[in-house]
Amino acid sequence: MYVDLIEKAFWAGVVGFGFAVLFNVPYRLLVAIFLTSFLAGIAKFGTLILGYNMIFAALAAASVVGFISIPISRYKFTSPFVVSIPSVIGMIPGYFGYKTLLGIMQIAMSKDSTNEVNTILSITQNAVNMFFILASLAIGVSLPWLLLRKKGIEKIKFSQNDDLL
Repeated sequence: MYVDLIEKAFWAGVVGFGFAVLFNVPYRLLVAIFLTSFLAGIAKFGTLILGYNMIFAALAAASVVGFISIPISRYKFTSPFVVSIPSVIGMIPGYFGYKTLLGIMQIAMSKDSTNEVNTILSITQNAVNMFFILASLAIGVSLPWLLLRKKGIEKIKFSQNDDLL
């Protein structure tokens, strides 16, 4: 079980490294992005092994990436998003998007209306899963940055307009 987890996390690190190279990230950040993606893979597949659903696993992995990217970015003098985006881009739910579009095409090409209800339910389920996984990735990467920046969320005063800039 642990060997399988480490293997999947290693390949998650390779995917993050590959996207970092594809996005022309500076060479000094490539090892950090690999390690961040590796730890995100451990978080994601570890929560899946524990029995949680894919949405919570994506949120946990993106939160790990968000929290780890802040000290790495301060150490390497770069933006946290330069470290975090290549690390989570491999977790974008392409499978659910593919199944959603495949179902839409199946309804458009079908001449038989007997399976349309099941196909529409499948399309809806896949689209909702895709949306919530994307939302959890965005929240998981952004929320630690908002909470741990110098002007934290608790110091924002909503009575002044310049505090939100």
